[in-house]
Amino acid sequence: MKETDDLSLVSEVTVSHNRAAFDRLVVRYQSPIRRFFLHQTLGDEQLSDDLAQDTFIKAYVNISKFRAQAAFSSWLYRIAYNVLYDYHRRQKPTDDIDTSEAARRNADHTDANVKLDVYDALRRLGDKERTCVTLQLVDGYPIDKISEITGMAVGTVKSHLFRGKEKLTTFLRSNGYGK
Repeated sequence: MKETDDLSLVSEVTVSHNRAAFDRLVVRYQSPIRRFFLHQTLGDEQLSDDLAQDTFIKAYVNISKFRAQAAFSSWLYRIAYNVLYDYHRRQKPTDDIDTSEAARRNADHTDANVKLDVYDALRRLGDKERTCVTLQLVDGYPIDKISEITGMAVGTVKSHLFRGKEKLTTFLRSNGYGK
């Protein structure tokens, strides 16, 4: 039902240039897309908002290229993944990820220790591992959808998931979580 509704809204946007229809798509997907970026940026809310905004701008500009060969949500996440990839590519290789401003800002919250431990664990993963792990564990996407979103082969996704989960488990166990 949701995919049919998405297709109807996409059609309204492409045929009638109906901005209200696109606004409905934004409302539907802004929280999941922002959450995706929040996990990829290790809690940097401002950067997540900026990347999400860039994603929706690119989606609006390119909506006529959507061919419904996959779900609209997969197409949108693919754009988000590409926005993230472009962002990482533009970053200086000397940036020190361990001095995350987001980690310092979140230190004042009561649940911050657990949140920081999760972000510290995610920080240990490579970009592709982090993307695959959060798409599966946080957003609930199956491996085939992660493959669609990232453009990686299913076997590559499985490999990133395996290595990423192993790294997360090792880090979290060494910090007192689990047995």
